[in-house]
Amino acid sequence: MIEMSRADFELLVSEALDQVPTELAALIDNVAVFVEDDAPSSDPDLLGIYEGIPLTERGHYYGGVLPDRITVYRNPTLRICETVEDVVEEVHITVVHEIAHHFGIDDARLHQLGYG
Repeated sequence: MIEMSRADFELLVSEALDQVPTELAALIDNVAVFVEDDAPSSDPDLLGIYEGIPLTERGHYYGGVLPDRITVYRNPTLRICETVEDVVEEVHITVVHEIAHHFGIDDARLHQLGYG
């Protein structure tokens, strides 16, 4: 497992978010992004998760709700990486993957697009 501080990992997540094309970033609505050290004990190898209501499922009733949540898990990511470059790539993939869920893209389509 590669070692990386929480602060350095958070910076990688921030940089991955900065790489989202401006056109897409402008469409992200009511989403907060978090870094947690460990994934839930029910799925300890989980790299990230999107929790919320995808844009494709929001109707006229949507409003006054807490932000959707994207969480990227540091320790599971570090466990599968051998180099800092691997961590950078895996964080980028995870961030794109979770943002895609916000846009209503499911895992099957993400795999077709090469993310998964």
